Amino acid sequence: MPQSPDDLDAVAVRTWCSLALEALGREREAIDAINVYPVADGDTGTNLYLTVESAAAAVEAVFAAHETGSTTPDPADAVRAMAHGALIGARGNSGTILAQLLRGMASVLSESGDAHHLRAALAEAAAAARLAVAHPVEGTVLTVATAAAEAAGATDGGARLKDVVEVAYEGARAALAATPGQLAVLGRAGVVDAGGQGLVTVLGALLEAVGGQARERAVLPAPDLLPLTGDCADADPDGGPAFEVIYLLEASDEAVARLRSRLDALGESLVVVGGDGLWNVHVHVDDAGAAVEAGVEAGRPYRIRITHFAADRGSAHREPVQRAVVVVVPGDGLSGLCAEAGATTVLARPGEPPASGELVDAIRRAHAREVVLLPNDAQLRHTAAAAAEQARTEGIRVALVPTRAAVQGIAALAVHEPGRTFDEDVVAMTSAAGATRYAELAVAERQSWTMAGICQAGDILGLIDGDVAVIGEDVPGTARTVLDRMLSAGGELVTLILGEDVPDALADELGAHVREGYLAVDTVVYRGGHQAAPLLIGVE
Repeated sequence: MPQSPDDLDAVAVRTWCSLALEALGREREAIDAINVYPVADGDTGTNLYLTVESAAAAVEAVFAAHETGSTTPDPADAVRAMAHGALIGARGNSGTILAQLLRGMASVLSESGDAHHLRAALAEAAAAARLAVAHPVEGTVLTVATAAAEAAGATDGGARLKDVVEVAYEGARAALAATPGQLAVLGRAGVVDAGGQGLVTVLGALLEAVGGQARERAVLPAPDLLPLTGDCADADPDGGPAFEVIYLLEASDEAVARLRSRLDALGESLVVVGGDGLWNVHVHVDDAGAAVEAGVEAGRPYRIRITHFAADRGSAHREPVQRAVVVVVPGDGLSGLCAEAGATTVLARPGEPPASGELVDAIRRAHAREVVLLPNDAQLRHTAAAAAEQARTEGIRVALVPTRAAVQGIAALAVHEPGRTFDEDVVAMTSAAGATRYAELAVAERQSWTMAGICQAGDILGLIDGDVAVIGEDVPGTARTVLDRMLSAGGELVTLILGEDVPDALADELGAHVREGYLAVDTVVYRGGHQAAPLLIGVE
């Protein structure tokens, strides 16, 4: 058992994160199983685990930076790293709220980690979390956080740090046990709130880190019969929106205030956490594209994750659908497009391809027995293969369609048909992708030799099937030349995906060029949003 410190120092913060991650790892599946609110999608435990995993990694990075020195990190650096790590790694509704709780605590604990400041930190955390949620509901993790803060605040001024944490932990446990009487959906299912259970687990880890002992670490269901009380006793999330949208956002406070209003009108379960220019946005909507577009208007959204909820929301643990598609997309505009087609998306930021762990996480989020994985990047072949292999060890049947560009992924998704057998569907999607030639435009960064000759910095490069085939002076002229070369081998459909800074006039110009020169060829245009290439082209 860790020694009892008088202050929550950097080592104690590190221990807290480690113990919380370990505890959530043990209890993840049990917490997932009691997840019925706000959506019965069975992933609260997993989301909390991933959120704390990101927080713990950030704290470890602070310690790694001090390995060559003889001193431990400053406690303020440790708590700030914990909060920042949770913010950038927050998953789901409960994970996002936990990130705000940790951020609220860090704002006070960065000054001092003594018992007095811990009382204030718990109060600040509970208040900050409520402000982050558009429509707070009692009987949830917010109730549990408030109870912990109130219990800690009632301790006398002579209480030790461990005593304050223990009282807060017991207050949280008592509040958690009462949640089925405050929220009807919990009472009907006979379970406590999953997010609240996760917070109790995290507080139990804090108690252990400061030298105490948490009790009843296993997740326990609530009593079958509890009276319903409170203003929110009739809350029922059945039949809610189709998509969960999460993204990090770089934006000003003023822009985020406008974003809150817009997203609140679009959907529900809105939680916006963060500050100082960096935010984590979570919302459930029917129009995923509109939610992402709202983020684009507010600032710069990235790490966009869009999950399509299963149709059956009435059980405590969402039943896996038979088949799903997981697709990697290069821009936020395509995230909405693919999500509306029913796919689970992973955003590849320019220069930051997703790791295999992100792809495995997306496969799990799809909640399907069979998954088709579309990496849409030749360089992701080995990463995607590793993710598929890992998912197979978890009992998920995964087929990797080796798409090398987003336009191939769109072509494959267009012919996806869950009614076919898995093998037939994979063959059809693979065939559609293989029949799609792909190209992209890029700006040369320096003088270099290419397959098309020597280019200079600032030249527009036209890459066809991954190789430089055209060197041009401007985007429109290079795009026309690329299209002519691709269509010289035939084609029925041209797909254009425009980057965020490319005007619509370019699409009109290229569409007219295709109509005039290739009478039997149709053209479709999509907005790709923030992507590395100004223009992606596909020819089927």
